[in-house]
Amino acid sequence: MADLQPLLHDLAIALCAPTVVLSGRDGQVRAGGTQGLLHGDLRLLSEAVVTVNGHEPEAIGSDEPAADRARFTGLLRRLGGPGPDPTAWLRRDRVVTATGMSEELSLVSTDGVPRHCVVEVVLAADFAPIDEIKAGGRRSPLVPDGPRWTADSAVAEVTAEGAEVVFDGSRVRLRWAVTGSATVRWSLRVSDERALFVPGGVRLPRPEVHADDRRLTALLDRALGDLDGLLLAEREHPGDAFAGAGAPWFLTLFGRDSLWAARLALPLSTGLAGGTLRTLARAQGTRHDPMTGEAPGKILHERRRDPFQALSASLPAEYYGTVDATALWVCLLHDAWRWGLAEAEVRDLLPTLRFALDWITGAADSDGDGFAEYRDESGRGLANQGWKDSGDAVRFFDGTQAKPPIALAEVQAYQHEAVVRAVALLTALGEPCGELAEWASALRSRFRDRFWVSTSDGHYPALALDGDKRPVDALTSNIGHLLGTGLLSDGESSSLGALLLDSSLASGFGLRTMSASTAGYSPLSYHCGSIWPHDTAIVVRGLQRSGQATRAASLATQLLSAAPAFGYRLPELFAGHGPAETSAPLPYPASCRPQAWSAAAAVSLLVAFLGLDVDVPARTVTLAPPRPSPVGALRVRGLPLASGTLDVSIDASGAVTDLRLPPGFSLLPEQSGE
Repeated sequence: MADLQPLLHDLAIALCAPTVVLSGRDGQVRAGGTQGLLHGDLRLLSEAVVTVNGHEPEAIGSDEPAADRARFTGLLRRLGGPGPDPTAWLRRDRVVTATGMSEELSLVSTDGVPRHCVVEVVLAADFAPIDEIKAGGRRSPLVPDGPRWTADSAVAEVTAEGAEVVFDGSRVRLRWAVTGSATVRWSLRVSDERALFVPGGVRLPRPEVHADDRRLTALLDRALGDLDGLLLAEREHPGDAFAGAGAPWFLTLFGRDSLWAARLALPLSTGLAGGTLRTLARAQGTRHDPMTGEAPGKILHERRRDPFQALSASLPAEYYGTVDATALWVCLLHDAWRWGLAEAEVRDLLPTLRFALDWITGAADSDGDGFAEYRDESGRGLANQGWKDSGDAVRFFDGTQAKPPIALAEVQAYQHEAVVRAVALLTALGEPCGELAEWASALRSRFRDRFWVSTSDGHYPALALDGDKRPVDALTSNIGHLLGTGLLSDGESSSLGALLLDSSLASGFGLRTMSASTAGYSPLSYHCGSIWPHDTAIVVRGLQRSGQATRAASLATQLLSAAPAFGYRLPELFAGHGPAETSAPLPYPASCRPQAWSAAAAVSLLVAFLGLDVDVPARTVTLAPPRPSPVGALRVRGLPLASGTLDVSIDASGAVTDLRLPPGFSLLPEQSGE
């Protein structure tokens, strides 16, 4: 039997990129699975098991109070007094840094008897790479050289003040003899000369947010802490922060994920957008390479320390197998400019923009049919290269899988939006646009002619065109990504908005990736029925931008309803079951947590509840809150805007009761919508 991918849903996770620590909810880091300290795609600690007098504490509680911290409490019943009440326990406080971790072990005794005991921590390291861990592989621990392990270019070194250090084969044992209540500490410092990335070195602004529905503030607080914990930068460019995609599998640069995370977080930071744009610009493709998927003008998919072996793919360390990141890069540049990215920074990126537009309007359409499509030329890369990139993600209504080359609906929308936004940006900067507007207009016509289908679910754009140019007619969340891109008419947008809020897609906890009425639907499928928070947030954003504020708020509230089940740390994805099937959403057990675009989704919810839009070059703000407000009264103070901040309050009815704008800004009249 093949090894199985280890599960993550029941683990405690603390991180400060590029380091993440995963353990059981009892605090113990055990051999096997995904547990351990991972740094730059290597596991530099694979065991950390605590005992007191040879016995493990009996876990009674755990907490993750911040992205980089975890706390555990376990009973020490063999140390306690004779009565039924526990009188001795161990508190384990963990702190993760970019270069390692530390723990404080506090033994507490309340019965007044000064008992003698031995606290021991057993440590081991296997230096397993992330793809081997993800595949369920196991390897033997390394033999330490003193209180340290070394392999390749990586080092992990233990320190423990006051401890007796015993070397036991491949394990290091730290021992403290203590009496009564006592506290001991140990730490691990790690380094890797081959690591590509360093900490992002910045923190996102934290506006003050108060809402009657406290789930919103709890979600934002958790999400912004997690985004801070995920920020990375290239070693050579430490000032250009971007969001690593997610822990533990994808804690590295991902074009699509990092771009969407920066785009959803724009109301808080144009700096993150600028860093992401520049980092990906430096890696923009310059040549044709079928093995890596590189092409001139194309934006990178992912970059890792070493090649990555997936279940059905063998990816090079620098891989370009994405059909959408190039258009998303252009869209982020435009949106960052609208939110206030300095004109000088924007102009510096115009050569990258034009090179990207060359690919979008040229090589992206590999067979000349007028649509962008993908095919894995190497035979070793990703079979699907949109955001739903699992091998079975593109299905017909009857469940059969589509064959390449695949032209995805949302990719056409991204490309249309990228070209339209590029025209707006270039025109505002006094730069020539050529025939870009005509190209976008022609795409709109082609899309309307070729993509729309009718099934028992309704009339809507197909998920894709397959290799025979047949519409792949499954009803999926992908159609929600078309909203607000300019590809659809107002009537078409409204029709799709109603369809997206139908219970076959809108589960009650968020948007399913595939309609429950299709043959391929499975609530625990990675892309064919599960719920991805970022996917829901993108559709919320599209509904708002297309004038459907009430529908946007309704869908946003569904995602808000899911957040408490995950301790307000929205995972990469979760199961597609709705409230009629389960009182709380069920996890997808191998899901990353935290995930950058899932964390950034919280910012989109805030924007939707405010009905906020900003145009810094025009010095205008739009506020169109849904009525009534789905989160009750809402007050925001200190939202970054140009060189100042925006303060706004709305009451439970959705009316704006207080507004303070930076000097020179004006409020546009509220536009009527759905």
